[in-house]
Amino acid sequence: MPAYRKASIRSLILDAYRLDGHSLQGVLHRDPEDGQWMIGDQSLERWLARHEGEELALILLSMDDDRPLEKKVCRTCGREYRGAYCPHCREVRLRLRGE
Repeated sequence: MPAYRKASIRSLILDAYRLDGHSLQGVLHRDPEDGQWMIGDQSLERWLARHEGEELALILLSMDDDRPLEKKVCRTCGREYRGAYCPHCREVRLRLRGE
């Protein structure tokens, strides 16, 4: 997988943490003993049960996907970038906010 794709995924994970969200990362598989879906060593069912009754947004991204991210042109500064957002404009926004 291209490094910029992994970096974009990791950036989304960090954004989720900043919003007091949660994430799991690991290989998706079934536990051979009880057949539960697992991500790494964490039971997906138990992990989701903590939020039963809540309205959620679930984002699933494969870390093994080899498709390249398409280049985009930022509507604000006109620079080309790959990923979810323009890194130049994001850096400027964070700096102006004092973060």
